[in-house]
Amino acid sequence: MRRLSTTTRRTGALALALGLVVLGLSVLVGGPAAAQQEPDGDPAPCAERAEAGGGRLAVVTVSGLLDPVLARFVERSIDDAEEAEVSWLVLQVNSKRTVVSDARVAELVERVRTADVPVAVWVGPSGTRATAGVAQLAAVACQVGVAPGSRLGDLGEPVVDPERFTPAFRQNLDRIEDGTVDDDTALELGLAAREAPVLGTFLIDLDGVETEVVEDEDGRPQRTVAGDSIPVFSKLPITDQLLHTVSSPAVAYLLLLAGLALIVFELFTAGIGVAGVVGAGCTILGAYGLAALPARGWAVALLVLTVVAYSIDVQTGVPRVWTGIGTVALVVGSLFLYDGLSLSWITLLVGIVGMLIFVIGAMPAMVRTRFSTPTIGRGWMIGEEGQAVTEISPDGVVRVRGAPWRARTNRATPVAAGDAVRVVEVDGLLLEVEPLEGAARDHRERHSE
Repeated sequence: MRRLSTTTRRTGALALALGLVVLGLSVLVGGPAAAQQEPDGDPAPCAERAEAGGGRLAVVTVSGLLDPVLARFVERSIDDAEEAEVSWLVLQVNSKRTVVSDARVAELVERVRTADVPVAVWVGPSGTRATAGVAQLAAVACQVGVAPGSRLGDLGEPVVDPERFTPAFRQNLDRIEDGTVDDDTALELGLAAREAPVLGTFLIDLDGVETEVVEDEDGRPQRTVAGDSIPVFSKLPITDQLLHTVSSPAVAYLLLLAGLALIVFELFTAGIGVAGVVGAGCTILGAYGLAALPARGWAVALLVLTVVAYSIDVQTGVPRVWTGIGTVALVVGSLFLYDGLSLSWITLLVGIVGMLIFVIGAMPAMVRTRFSTPTIGRGWMIGEEGQAVTEISPDGVVRVRGAPWRARTNRATPVAAGDAVRVVEVDGLLLEVEPLEGAARDHRERHSE
C-alpha cells in the first residue's frame, strides 16, 4: 500500500542499522577460539622461585566470571610480578563460572604453573567460591588456602593433563571434578596446606615472607607480615572493571535491550539527541558483553527482530500482528540467549515487561505527542503554506511554521518530498494539503462550501 511508504522507509532504515548489529555480534560471538598453547616444561620448585624476591608480596583480586577481561588481568599480573621480582603473587579469588574457551583456560593454567614467580590462591573471605576455571588455577598453584565458609572444587573436565595438577588435586580429582569441599575438608584432603581464616594468616606462612610479633589490642602476641613483605594490593583498572561488569549475563542482556529500544525511540523523534547517543553506547557495551559470553547468535537475532517488529506497529499507533511477532521473539530470545548460563527471573521480568511497557505504552504516546498540538484555534492554518518533509502519496509529513504535522493529499495530486504545499483543511490531528501548483481545486472555494 502506498499509505505505508513512510513506515516502510523508517522500518527499512531500522532493519538495516540493526542488521549490522546482528552481523557484528555473530562475528564476535562465533569468533574462533584461542589456539591450544603447547605446555611448557616442569617449573622450578616453589620455594626456590620464592627465594629470589626477598619476601615481597603482590596480592590481586580475581572476582566474578572468568571472562576475557579477567583472564588478561591475571596474565598481566603475573607479568608484572615477574618484572618486579616479587617472592609471591597471591590471587584472592571468588569466581563461580568460566565463559572463555577451554583452550584459553589451558593457556592460563600453564601460565600460572610455569610462572617465574610462585602463585598462591586464597579462596576468601568467608562465603566465597572458587569453581570451574579458577579452581583449575588453584590445582596448579604452589599454595592454596580456603577461608571458613568458602568452597573449592567443581573443576569440570580438566583442560590440561591432570598430571600437571599438584598431587593432592590429582588424588582427589574424582571428588572435586563435579563437587566442592569446604575449608575443613580441603585441609583433610591436602588441597589446602594450612588454615587460612583471613588473608593475613595465609600470607605469613608463605616461604620467605618476613614477619614480626606484635601485641594485639588485648596485649596478646600476634605474628604479622613486616618489612619488605607488606603486600601490595591491586585489582582491575576502572576501564577493565567496566568491561568486566558488562560481560555479566544480566547486564549484557539488559544493556542490549535498552540500547535497541532507545535507538527505536530516536528514529521516531526529530534529529539526533541524547536518546540516540545513549542507545548507541548501550548497544555497543551490550554487544561486547554478549561477545564475551556464550551467547547464541540466533537468539541475539531474535532480540533484534523484536525491535524491528515493534517499530512497524509503533508507526501505526495500534498494537497489531507485528507486536505479537515481536513479543514471541522477545520471550524466546530472552529464554535461550545463553548456552549453559541462565538469567534470573527478575532479570527476565525487567527485560520482557519493561520492553512491552515501552513499545505498547510509551512509544505510541510519544509518537502521538510529536504530531499533535492543541485543538483550539487551528482555523488559521487553512491557507498556510509549508513544505513536504516526506513524500505525500496520499499520506506523509509536512512542516508548517517549523512544526511537523501528519498530512494527507488527493491521490490525483501526490506531493514529492521538498515541494511546497498549502493547507486546505484540518481534520483533528491531520492536515489535508495540496501542492501549490497543479492542485485539483482552489482551497478557498472548497472551504466556503
